[in-house]
Amino acid sequence: MKKTIVIPLLIAILIISCILPTELLPTPSALPPISTSLVPTDTPIDPQQVVLARAGEVVLALKNQDMLALVGNVHPDAGLRFSPYAYVQETDLVFPFGQIARLPGDTTIYHWGLYDGSGFDINLTYSDYYKEFIYDVDFASAPQISINQRVGLGNTMDNSLTFYPGAIIVEYHFPGFDPSYQGMDWRSLRLVFKEYLGEWYLIGIIHDEWTI
Repeated sequence: MKKTIVIPLLIAILIISCILPTELLPTPSALPPISTSLVPTDTPIDPQQVVLARAGEVVLALKNQDMLALVGNVHPDAGLRFSPYAYVQETDLVFPFGQIARLPGDTTIYHWGLYDGSGFDINLTYSDYYKEFIYDVDFASAPQISINQRVGLGNTMDNSLTFYPGAIIVEYHFPGFDPSYQGMDWRSLRLVFKEYLGEWYLIGIIHDEWTI
């Protein structure tokens, strides 16, 4: 008896729902709008972090004398300037991009500047200059690294940031080696990077140490 009542009732409900206008039927509620704060956005790239990574490649290339790896980071238009001391000068040697890979086998004796203290000419091949004014200590394992801040403090003025406006400079620093020298045997290597066509390239290598 109950079955005979329920079945006709269900059929009646279905018929009524088909007859009613669609505007009288319930509609699903609209989904809430997506919050823009939850949508991931591109994180701005920190140029200092980009340069720090490039500097790591350069210092390893210098350590291994891997000139192809070095050239891959050198400024393609301005070339690479070598400064034997902290004070950068217009007269410091600049090698064009295309010449750098050949420097280790170059027997030419170049004039790199003047020795601090004596004033004698620094007349060396690139290989000899490398041993004395580029990689005289293992800078790849330097205990201190800074960005745009001089760590090694000596008597020679550091004009790198004014000479290279807009540059980012990474310094690799050893505070000293022999305790008897009380830190006066410190060494620093500064790698100078400038932006060019949206990329950061090596434009200068500066060696620094205690000067008289």
